[in-house]
Amino acid sequence: MEEIIIGIVAGVGPFAGLDLLSKILDQTIASSDQAHLTIATLSQPNQIVDRTEYLLGQVTENPASAFVTQLLKLEQMGAQVTGIPCNTAHAPAIYDLIREGLRAAGSQLHLLHMIEETAVFLDQHQPHIQRIGILSTTGTYLTRIYPNLLARMGFTAVVPERAMQEEIVHPAVYHPSYGLKTTGTATPTARANLLAAIQALQQKGAQAIILGCTEMPLAITEPALNGLPIIDPTFILARALIREANPSKLKPWP
Repeated sequence: MEEIIIGIVAGVGPFAGLDLLSKILDQTIASSDQAHLTIATLSQPNQIVDRTEYLLGQVTENPASAFVTQLLKLEQMGAQVTGIPCNTAHAPAIYDLIREGLRAAGSQLHLLHMIEETAVFLDQHQPHIQRIGILSTTGTYLTRIYPNLLARMGFTAVVPERAMQEEIVHPAVYHPSYGLKTTGTATPTARANLLAAIQALQQKGAQAIILGCTEMPLAITEPALNGLPIIDPTFILARALIREANPSKLKPWP
């Protein structure tokens, strides 16, 4: 079987890229170093403007062009199937231009859509659940990436109230002292913020919670909280990349 190389745009953010790489390794069937899959990672965070800042109109440069440049570099490194471990990058205003840029360049990359993979996972593994709570950055929140996609598959998205989103959820990721992007670890305040938001979503009827920012799994590692399944799109993307590269290497679903 010809080896298919996985590519990761690993700098959006760097800790999220590291988390995806770790989860690919964890979900790969391998009894030796040599049995693991080949993974090309490229972490150039200073080349890609913040996705939420772009969607909120705080910067004018669309990060799509930089994503295309890095994806093409990964293709030059031999990557054939790729993923972007950033939920906000999948907003149509960014992601659609990434796909157009790859097509214009004649790229043969198979770029997986993390949020579509998450929706398919829910449809296959949680079909009894209808109301899905979404925690995300404010960029993802305002562009309704998850609600729009989930609605097409028959799910109802449950999101925080605007004040909680801006004062509790978003700072858990972006706060300059305790935010996950700043620290790369589960500070007590960031975790407390996310736990409060999960409780609020449960009170609004959520039956499961999607961690819709790739830094959030750094703080919420449990498979379930308060009886709610916790859905980690990074974990789903990791398994999808293995599936596309070499399905015989994918561990059984836990």
